[in-house]
Amino acid sequence: MAAQAPEFVLTLNCAEGPGIVSAVSGFLAERGCDIVDIKQFGDRRAGHFYMRVHFEAPAPGGAAASDGSDDGARLRAEFGPIAERFGMEWRLRPAGEKTRVLLMVSKFGHCLNDLLFRARIGELPVEVVAVVSNHEDHRGLVEWHGIPYHHIPVTAETKPEAEAKLLSLVDSYGVELVVLARYMQVLSDALATRMAGKVINIHHSFLPSFKGAKPYHQAWERGVKTVGATAHYVNAELDEGPIIAQQVIEVDHTHSPEDLVAVGRDAECKALSNAVRWHCEGRVVLNGNRTVVLR
Repeated sequence: MAAQAPEFVLTLNCAEGPGIVSAVSGFLAERGCDIVDIKQFGDRRAGHFYMRVHFEAPAPGGAAASDGSDDGARLRAEFGPIAERFGMEWRLRPAGEKTRVLLMVSKFGHCLNDLLFRARIGELPVEVVAVVSNHEDHRGLVEWHGIPYHHIPVTAETKPEAEAKLLSLVDSYGVELVVLARYMQVLSDALATRMAGKVINIHHSFLPSFKGAKPYHQAWERGVKTVGATAHYVNAELDEGPIIAQQVIEVDHTHSPEDLVAVGRDAECKALSNAVRWHCEGRVVLNGNRTVVLR
C-alpha cells in the first residue's frame, strides 16, 4: 500500500510588503508540496498581512503510512529563515490534528450538548478532554460521552482556589483551548491574561442594551427584530474580547419571550461551534482587539 501523503496547515502574519506570497509558495513548490487551499488578506489600513495555506507534502517512501511528524519538523526548521526574514508570527501543524479542549458550563446545557455532539460525530477537529462545572447538573450527560467531569464550586471567597484547580486541570490534561459553553462565572483578570487567546466565550448579542436577568424578556418588551449571539476570546474586559463569530436570526411580533429564548439558544450554539472550529483549524489570527478569520 502506498504511503499516505501528509497534509499541513501553515498560518502566518507579518508586516505587509512585497515578496511574501512568492516566498511562501516558492518554498512549498521547491519541496514538491501541493497547495490544497489558500486564504490571504492584506490589511492596508494597518499595513499587515495574513495568510493560511493548507498543503499536501510529498508522500514518504515505503509501504507504511506516515503521521507527518518527521515531515512537519523538517518543514518547520526549513521555513524558519523565511519567517525570520519577514518577521512572521507563524504556526505549522498537521491538517486535521485535533485540539485538546476543556469545556466549562454552569446550568444551561445547550452549548455543551451541541459541542459534545459535534465532537462525537467528527464535525469539530477537537478532543474534549474534560468538562468543568460549578454545578453537578450535567455530570450524567458528560460521563455518558466518556469524558471526565470535574465539579468545582465557586464563591467570591473560593474563587482564587477554584481558578487554581482549573489551571491545574489545564496543565494535567495538556489543554490547548478552554471553551466557556455558558459558564456563568467571570474569570479573573489574572486568569484571562494568562490564557489570552486560548479561552472562547459565548453570550447573547443584546448587550449592552439589555443587561441582567431575563435579557430575552427585556428584548421582547422592546419588540426586537433580530436575536443574535457573539463568540469571542476572553480578556480582562467583561464580554468585550476580540470577536471571532456572530450569528443573527430574524424574529418578529409573533415570537413570545419563550420563542426568543429558543431562537437565542440556536444562535449561541451556531456562533460558538463556528468559533471553535475556526480557531482549531488555524483560521483565526488575533490583531489587537480584533480578529482576522481566514475562512
